[in-house]
Amino acid sequence: MVAVGDLAPSFQLDGVDGRTGAPCNFSLEDLRGRPVVLVFYPNDNSPLCRRQLAEYTAGIGSFDQLEAQVLGLSPWSVASHAKFASRSGGFGFPLLSDPEKDVARSFGVLGLLDLYRRCTFVLDPDGVVRYAHRYLGGGFGFRPVDELVAAVAAATVQSPPGD
Repeated sequence: MVAVGDLAPSFQLDGVDGRTGAPCNFSLEDLRGRPVVLVFYPNDNSPLCRRQLAEYTAGIGSFDQLEAQVLGLSPWSVASHAKFASRSGGFGFPLLSDPEKDVARSFGVLGLLDLYRRCTFVLDPDGVVRYAHRYLGGGFGFRPVDELVAAVAAATVQSPPGD
């Protein structure tokens, strides 16, 4: 299980561009040099997941100002993600498919019955976990945009020279 201060496990996943529905592939290693927000969500067909991703889309400008890459991850297929994004009017970030749940397992976000829990991580530009929120239960809520933007800002603060 990944903890704050740990180097995030690398991964490469297929997905869809949340804006256009076009296929994409993301490697965490390729995102080094910029902060990353990983949003693990359980279900493409859930009204709560739709609301969460829509709120993060509404706040995407704040993430963009900090040059942060937001990624949504779930165990659903790429085709399911494309339908979900299309039916929802699009999302401001990619939705990645983790069908074998390997990425979720490496981050420690699986709950009872090996189901995805609603969890969020902020990685600094070096790939170190600087913020982690794991819901213990079904996760009927989610972290607000302002909290995540503040975590990204804190993760990108440079140490003074000589430290």
